[in-house]
Amino acid sequence: MFQLLKKRRRARLRRQPFPPKWLEIIEQNVSYYRLLTDIEREDLRGLVQVFLGEKNFEGCGGLEITDEIRVTIAAHACILLLRREHDDYSGLKSVVVYPGSFLVKTQVKTQETGPEGVVAEFMEARSGEAWSHGTIILAWDAVRHCASDPEAGHNVVLHEFAHQLDQQDGSFNGAPLLRKASEYVSWARVLRREYRSLSRDVEMDFPTVIDEYGAKDPAEFFAVITECFFTNPVLLRANHPQLYKELKRFYRQDPAARMETHVEEGPRLPESGRQGPQ
Repeated sequence: MFQLLKKRRRARLRRQPFPPKWLEIIEQNVSYYRLLTDIEREDLRGLVQVFLGEKNFEGCGGLEITDEIRVTIAAHACILLLRREHDDYSGLKSVVVYPGSFLVKTQVKTQETGPEGVVAEFMEARSGEAWSHGTIILAWDAVRHCASDPEAGHNVVLHEFAHQLDQQDGSFNGAPLLRKASEYVSWARVLRREYRSLSRDVEMDFPTVIDEYGAKDPAEFFAVITECFFTNPVLLRANHPQLYKELKRFYRQDPAARMETHVEEGPRLPESGRQGPQ
């Protein structure tokens, strides 16, 4: 009964007229939107309506939550759901947004003395963080930077929401839920090999297509390659074809082909015919 009611509520949200102001924000701040087909754009707008109808946004550090903040974050987050079987980030309840980077307490083992070692605590500045109990924290200035420079290879929203997908099985381990049991063999083989390769390259100080932060652990590796898949897909496909293939199968999208087609055809005009927010 609960699932039926949830399905009906989400259908009502999708049927509501999409606010023109929201469309302007997406056209201005979400460059990937221009690469989608008309049907995919409609699907993404529906996902955004459900996301904004179900998730709570909280401003911290004096930040006032605006439509630009909510829609920009929601649209980037929903790119990861497009064309996949999903439950609209059902475990996520709140998105907390700071105006800039925020400090979190971090523990690091500094010395192997005894079974516990010597643990040091310090404050670390971050632009995003995903919690296991239904909260994602983002720095708005980092989100804006990703929106204004989409080819930089980084996107904090994609990164943190990839963590959200990763922990659907209960842990952050770089192994999200796949559609078929048979897919886990190939996924584990390819990602383990690529993760070890990145770790070696970082240790040897070799240049890498994949951000070196992905060598921290398998969970960060999955989040980082998700960023790269959507923001720098042509280079990722050229240098890591098997990894690209696994991500293409998982997300059921081919952003490298989208970008190549977009370059050949030229940019589309915004649907609204108006300039986005300044």
